[in-house]
Amino acid sequence: MAGASVAAELAPHARVVLLEAEERPGYHATGRSAAFWAESYGGPLVQPLTTASGPYLAQNGFLSERGALNIAREDQPELVREFLAEFSASGVRMEVLGEEAVAARLPGLRSGWREAVWEPDCRDIDVGGLHAHYLALCRQGGVRTLTRFRLASAERRHGTWVLASDRGEALTCDTLVDAAGAWADDVAILAGVRPLGIAPYRRTVVQLRTDPAPEDDLPLVVDLAGSFYFKPESGRLWLSPHDETPSPAVDAAPEELDVALAIDRFEKVVDWRVLQVEHRWAGLRSFAPDRLPVYGRDPGEPSFFWFAGQGGFGIQTAPAAARLAAGSLLGLDGDALTAQLDAERYSPARFG
Repeated sequence: MAGASVAAELAPHARVVLLEAEERPGYHATGRSAAFWAESYGGPLVQPLTTASGPYLAQNGFLSERGALNIAREDQPELVREFLAEFSASGVRMEVLGEEAVAARLPGLRSGWREAVWEPDCRDIDVGGLHAHYLALCRQGGVRTLTRFRLASAERRHGTWVLASDRGEALTCDTLVDAAGAWADDVAILAGVRPLGIAPYRRTVVQLRTDPAPEDDLPLVVDLAGSFYFKPESGRLWLSPHDETPSPAVDAAPEELDVALAIDRFEKVVDWRVLQVEHRWAGLRSFAPDRLPVYGRDPGEPSFFWFAGQGGFGIQTAPAAARLAAGSLLGLDGDALTAQLDAERYSPARFG
């Protein structure tokens, strides 16, 4: 999503080549997303990107009704207060619900979960549709897409980048945009640019068949303590233990322990029976040291542009992030999508 979105935004103004290491775009994190748009997800400094992206996603038909229930145990009331305080000045719509209202939205809720914050504006995202939309804009804009181009070297020669793949293919460009997700620091090192400490973490999701089956209008349910989230999907339940396990940049696979942990945590929330684990998968979320995304020219090598560190919020922030990055690359003034965003907040220059 990162590469496709920023390439699509650049296409009307520049000659662009989109390089993809795999046989098809979207193989890694984009194809494994839990597919929701929640303004609180990623924290208050990421929220402006999410909020700014909302109208674009809605107008193009990529959002559908969901709602989010952020719950806490009765012995953790401070989590509700802290959560509300974080977003008090953001304009994000939130409402505190008591035990009865929580139970009405989440049937079978076990005792001990007494309070929740309701986010009515949370939506599902059609991730495949959004990705296809950006790839279509790339084609319309003349972007040249090369798959199976696994970067082997990147050298700056006489003011030009010379890139080569592990199969010997080569090309040149004036500006290199690093939108490589979990591999962002690896690309920087190949290019002789100081890495920023962008680290990948594994996140696990399982698809469950349950009794009762989740209703279509079940909200996204998020533990404010950060130990699980789940949502319905076509009569099944998508569940994550909210794991963040440090990982090398690889084709991530789920661990049995994480699958078992997810189910154990789920069964402590509701009295539903897990009938079958139908599918399981894992993806890599990559974070900069301060857990904010990194968008901007490298201070030491201005022809190298960072578009990375987008954690688990890269899908829901894609429209605003890509427009912000393209504007920065091209020296364009902000438009309605990015006017309220502080580009300096996400600049790589913040790391010195």
